[in-house]
This record gives sequence, structure tokens and C-alpha cells, in this order.
Amino acid sequence: MEQPLLSEKRSEIDENERLSSYQYVGRTGSVIPTASLAGTDVSIEEIRSATSFSTPYPPSIHAPLISSPEPLPNEQAIPHQSPYAADYGAYSNDFQRQLLDEVEIRELLIDHIGHRCCWGSHPARTWKIHAVEDCNVYVGTLETFLEEREVIRETEPYLGGKIDGKDNTPELGIWELDLRSQFPVLFVPYKETRVKIPNSETIEKCSDCAGRGDIPCPTCNADQEPGFYKENQMSQCPACYGRGLIAHRDGSDTICTKCDGKGKIPCATCGSRGLLKCKTCNGSGSLLTRKIAVVKWKTLSTRKVSATSGAASVPDEIFHRAKGVQLCNTQAYQCTPAYFADSFFLNTFSSDVIADRASVPPTARVICERHTISVVPVTRVTMRHHRQSFSFYIVGYSREVYLKDYYPARFCWGLCPCLEWLKV
Repeated sequence: MEQPLLSEKRSEIDENERLSSYQYVGRTGSVIPTASLAGTDVSIEEIRSATSFSTPYPPSIHAPLISSPEPLPNEQAIPHQSPYAADYGAYSNDFQRQLLDEVEIRELLIDHIGHRCCWGSHPARTWKIHAVEDCNVYVGTLETFLEEREVIRETEPYLGGKIDGKDNTPELGIWELDLRSQFPVLFVPYKETRVKIPNSETIEKCSDCAGRGDIPCPTCNADQEPGFYKENQMSQCPACYGRGLIAHRDGSDTICTKCDGKGKIPCATCGSRGLLKCKTCNGSGSLLTRKIAVVKWKTLSTRKVSATSGAASVPDEIFHRAKGVQLCNTQAYQCTPAYFADSFFLNTFSSDVIADRASVPPTARVICERHTISVVPVTRVTMRHHRQSFSFYIVGYSREVYLKDYYPARFCWGLCPCLEWLKV
């Protein structure tokens, strides 16, 4: 009576041992960030306290914009399961393995080579599938969303009127500007806006003309000292070369009509006035200067890939754009390494991602960070025919095929890259 029960129990133990043999298999506590994980949600108080450490900064600017982390659009979220569930940890292998049969593998490869103008489908249809290997890849990202503020100066000719100066109210600092109406969605790649700083306008003397409104003519007063000029400077007439007469072939002379026989003409640039109106101040001699705040929001990304030797030849860009499953998704003012109760590898991998945090410019402040770790299912397929063989990869839940170099049925003699570059 007890023998069947023992066999059933032994089969369950063998199944659990088989599942735990995969490096990526984790229990519920390791797959879902638990309440003990620092920075799972970002609260208003956390942002307020974080932004009040150094110089004054309006504490409520970003409060309405903070929300709980959500899975990225190209990744699947893992539903939370109770740690007391009966199938404790048994679901991990189900969502990370791609179960592909021979027909699906051949269809994916045939569809991939169908987009290559000079590749034949005969090997994909007839060669034997020698090996199918799971070599899943872990992708870790740390996104740092920051706000950068810089001050630039803009000038324009001052033509009179009231200015927005410091007479009544002191000038606001760069980080005292309230830009809630301009604030973008968190983790937007890039956004820039320019805002005039209140009470920052001043009137200055034009440096190009020293406040005179005019500058010496560069044509007829090029040899004068700075600030000095001469009027009524005349230049030689180019028609008669200073003679005042135009010589003809019959030996006669006529009065030059260009200079009226004087041999000299006024300066063509200034009319022998000796001065030109200053273009910088438009002749007013004064400039209106104001300070402009250039505010940039951008996301700095740090990405890491941990691949086994079987998938080491696949470029990291393939894994970054592939659809996988999120093992953790945390969002905080400053993210800390994720904690997986039963995976030293994932803990170390998360710490490495956090350690490679992108450097923040001195003119910027961190608003929020988001840390994710995903597993991307990767299947390596080897096909063989006699002594020839080649391998390709099926990456992610979108099942993107990656074939690195060798494919036996190529008839372009190495010209495919040139044809792709020429858009043929």
C-alpha cells in the first residue's frame, strides 16, 4: 500500500532536482521583489527628502509625477505568488524555457533566410537538427532619470522702456525655478526647455562700440587707433585711376562721369562719414542682458548582459531589444542591488549593474532611478549534414533568429552587406 506513495514522492523529488539544476530557476522569493527590497515604490516623502539635502529646491515639484514601477512594454511581468503555494518554485522553468518543436524551428529559420536575397532554403528544409540547447541570458539595466540646469546669457539692443531687474525682488536661483508645468514623464529619453529667469535683466554698455552707437569705418579708417576716426576720407576713382579724365583711342580725353573730374570718390562703405552704425546694439549704445535657464531632462542607461558560452557570440543589442521576463523591477530615488533569497548569481549580477551607475554631471540632479533584471530565453540550434554544420539562435519570446556568419547556401559571394548598404 505504501510503495506507490514512495514512488510518487520520489518522482516529485527528482522533478524538483531537475528544475533546480538550471541556473536561472528561482523560487518565488527570488523572482518577485519582496517587501524587504529597498526602493520597490517611490513615495512623495522619499523624493522630497532626497531633494532637500543640498541647495534649496522646491520639494513639491516632482511629487505628482511619481508612480509605482511598471514593467517595460517589451517584457512580461511575473505574477506574484504566495510563498506558501503548493507548487513552490515550480513555475520558474515554465516561463523561461521555449518549447520549440522541429517544425517551428525550421519555419523560423526559413522565414529568416527569406529576407536574404541570395540565401537558399534547402539546408533549412532538409538538414538534420543535430542539437537544441537552452542558453538563457540575463539582462540588467539601471536607468537614471535626471534634471540638468544651466544658465546662459542672452543680449539684445536696448531701445528704452522698463526692464525686469532686481529693483523690487531678488533674482531667483537656478534651482529655485518652479517648472512643474514643463516636467515630462519619468524616464523620457530627452527633453529640453528654456525659461527666462525672473528679475535677471540688466542694461549694459555695448562693448563693440564702447557705448557710442557707432564704430569707425573699416574701409576708410582701417589705420586709425581704436576709438578714433577721420571724416571725409576719399578714395581713388576706379574709373579714371585718379586722373579725372577718361582717355580714348583717338587721343582725346573726356571728364570722368564717376568722379566728376575730381579723381576721388567718397568711401563706398560709409559715404566718407567715417562711422558706421553698430550692428550689435543697433546704434543705441546699450544692451539688454537677461539670464536664461536651459533645463534638460534625460535618462542615462547602464546595461549589462550575462550570457553563457553558448550565447556569447550574439551581440548584446539583440538581447536588449528582445522580449523577456522581468525578474525584478524596482524604482527609487537611488536604487540598491536587488535581493534574491536563493540566487547568489543574481545578487552579484544586480550589484554589478548598480556599481556601473552612469556618472551624473555636476550641473544635474537625480530625480529617480529604475533597476530591472530580465531573463531572455535563448535557444541555440545546430544543424548538420554529413560533415558540415552551422548554428543559429532563437532569441526572446518574439523568437528573433540570429545567424552570425556561416550559412551553407549563400550565392552572393560575400556581396550581401554591400547590397544591404546600397538598399538593393
